Amino acid sequence: MKEPHSASTSFADQSPNICLDPPFSHTRSWISPWLTPLAYWLGYHLVIPLFFGSIHVEGQEHIPIRGPVILAPTHRSRWDPLLLAYAAGRYITGRDLRFMVMSSECRGIQGWFILSMGGFAVNLQRPGIKSLRHVIDLMLGGEMLVIYPEGGIFRDGKIHPLKSGIARLSINAQSLDPNLDIKIIPVSINYDRPYPNWGTKVKICIGEPVKVADYMHGCLKQNSQYLTRDLRSKLQEVADSQPVSL
Repeated sequence: MKEPHSASTSFADQSPNICLDPPFSHTRSWISPWLTPLAYWLGYHLVIPLFFGSIHVEGQEHIPIRGPVILAPTHRSRWDPLLLAYAAGRYITGRDLRFMVMSSECRGIQGWFILSMGGFAVNLQRPGIKSLRHVIDLMLGGEMLVIYPEGGIFRDGKIHPLKSGIARLSINAQSLDPNLDIKIIPVSINYDRPYPNWGTKVKICIGEPVKVADYMHGCLKQNSQYLTRDLRSKLQEVADSQPVSL
């Protein structure tokens, strides 16, 4: 079952629909010097240990401690962002994650909280030039991004077709600075039940990175297709490495 209106999701192919950013589109995000450490402490020491029955993480050695990185995880629950921060955030790598979120989610108190924690918004239906440029700027700045390549929450445990946005944006950023060495890392998040609740068991498997520099020969469309294909294959590989029964 697909839930396209997740608070943290990927975006559809943006080529035919790029537009000027609408008034509600947020392209500014930051890491709050007080809220982010507090949220990490609460999540790492209280919320996650108390809510989940067990959490098993594999492959953290594949995450670079510096340089531009895109974590490309499966999306199975609204708990995913918190678990990604637990598995790959500042307590593990010394880095803060920059999550892509829907523009419609970045309003009011919730929006302030998301943007203060490094979230950056994109209008999924009509991605704006400023929003897409912000994504590229984050990569050029060596940040660690989280973009869900399937485009929504899927609770059937299967890997669904990936959107081409990650490939197109990462190739564009790599072309602007050939020394960037952008890496895209497939991540499989697996719960022992479709709708996580108290006592749920979780497995997180982090795969070997896909190097964007290997897809810089030929035209953008063809390169993005090859990169998207290989990323899906890697994502399937890490998903198959952990059984559904935990």
